[in-house]
Amino acid sequence: MVSNADQSDQRLDQLFELLSNIDNPATIRATENRIWEIWLEHPNDDLEQLMKIGTQRMNSQLYPEALLIFNQIVVNFPDYAEGWNKRATLYYLVGSFEESLSDIEQVLTLEPRHFGALSGMGLVYLQQKELLKAKQAFEALISVHPYSANAQENLRLVTEQLLMDII
Repeated sequence: MVSNADQSDQRLDQLFELLSNIDNPATIRATENRIWEIWLEHPNDDLEQLMKIGTQRMNSQLYPEALLIFNQIVVNFPDYAEGWNKRATLYYLVGSFEESLSDIEQVLTLEPRHFGALSGMGLVYLQQKELLKAKQAFEALISVHPYSANAQENLRLVTEQLLMDII
């Protein structure tokens, strides 16, 4: 275990540089996966275990249990961006969009390059019919991860919808 893990890990700079300069889908996916692995790392093994359990509960739609776990994580480890990100995802899944946005803001304060949080922000704004804000979120995502196919597609769809609203 690396003691300097999560969003402050020095390995991330090189990985984000690579992510900005490659357009090979396999390399992009491998780089994204490595970034996620680093974001999830933490020197506290108990925290890592809690994250796994919370994520399993969330994926099993046991949302109240997952929320208890993620609440514990953000209270006890407020500088751990991925705890906030998981709770933001959970809030999104249950339709608590304002709470999701609040947690996303915390993630982005800790890790401004967090492409998962930027994507989530765009998706929340889409749900809220805030198309200009969604467009800005997807543009910010593309500035961090220029070859993200999902971000490019979401930006295209939002831009088309904005144009349709004008016409």
